[in-house]
Amino acid sequence: MLATLIRLLGDFDLAEEALHEAFATALAQWPRDGVPDNPRAWLVSTGRFRAIDGIRRRARFDTSLNEIAGELESDTADPARWSEDSVGDDHLRLIFTCCHPTLSPDAQVALTLRTVCGLTTEEIARAFLAPTPTVAQRIVRAKAKIRAAAIPYEVPSRDELPTRLDAVLRVIYLVFNEGYAASEGDTLTRPDLSGEAIRLGRVLAGLLPEPEVLGLLALMLLHESRRRARVGADGDLVLMEDQDRSLWDRGLIAEGARLVTRALASGRGGSYALQAAISATHAEAADFAATDWRRIVLLYDLLASLDPGPVVALNRAVALAMRDGPATGLALIDSLLADGELEDYQPAHAARADLHRRLGHATEARNAYRRALELSREGTQRRFIERRLAELDD
Repeated sequence: MLATLIRLLGDFDLAEEALHEAFATALAQWPRDGVPDNPRAWLVSTGRFRAIDGIRRRARFDTSLNEIAGELESDTADPARWSEDSVGDDHLRLIFTCCHPTLSPDAQVALTLRTVCGLTTEEIARAFLAPTPTVAQRIVRAKAKIRAAAIPYEVPSRDELPTRLDAVLRVIYLVFNEGYAASEGDTLTRPDLSGEAIRLGRVLAGLLPEPEVLGLLALMLLHESRRRARVGADGDLVLMEDQDRSLWDRGLIAEGARLVTRALASGRGGSYALQAAISATHAEAADFAATDWRRIVLLYDLLASLDPGPVVALNRAVALAMRDGPATGLALIDSLLADGELEDYQPAHAARADLHRRLGHATEARNAYRRALELSREGTQRRFIERRLAELDD
């Protein structure tokens, strides 16, 4: 509904205010008059009316607003413009508006996560590893820039799409990650967010079937295929090596594998396609012991050359530990942590703790697990680490 109102009204803040007004009106009227046949259309229509009415009231102090209200009223009068059929298109338009090149990359992602996906400013800040006030300022400034520059609410032309694609893919993957491994709370996963990311990925793949779009969709599908096996019946986290692979969704794995093949066969596959190929290698193994770690290390080598960074280096170190032994991986992780970039990154300390545990270094493992616990805000992960610490104490 918010996406549709932004399209109709052409302003983020006006649309948010209009939606609040519509809900307030519904709370007053629906208990008395009953819920309308199409609640969404009713709310969008009411929000539109409230926004135009509010502009007319303010026109007493600024007569130029009368003209704006009149234009909005005539341009948005057709109820077909807020039909259910437009919902998917409205989301896609909104994403590309939020990811306009005149905005900084961080502002693009923050605004899209806040507006399109409804993440709180705090959740976005954790995804960025940034202070909450900084992210809030980015969102406010991005909205103001869109308004001042009159950035159009539309899907770019096919010629413009490739240059706008990187930010959009980054946004969709951040949304998926927050849904696949929630940053806080008592639930490891948030299916609403990962499902929304996959839906947006499918829409984008239909619009622009570029190798990296297919690669990202494949990566999300392959990760999603393991969701049911990641948490046990007792609600505790289950690592991949201990997961019941009969619970993995073979339909999603097959679809993801087909998309990976298409993306890599093009010769233009990038980091998402390579990450999807790594995930497909895990999915194809009959059990954890049968995992082709040589292939996974090779894919990480390619990924590191294409998209170098500390997180890729960390994942490569873990893969090397599985191929060549824990000591090899541990030396690389210690080096990464010494550089300082991953000091507050929980998975780095969790991986270091696990490798020390495998090597029988109980004291070092305890210290690393305690640091990982300090950085964990999600309940399932915290319980897993606490269980590891108890096992070390025993």
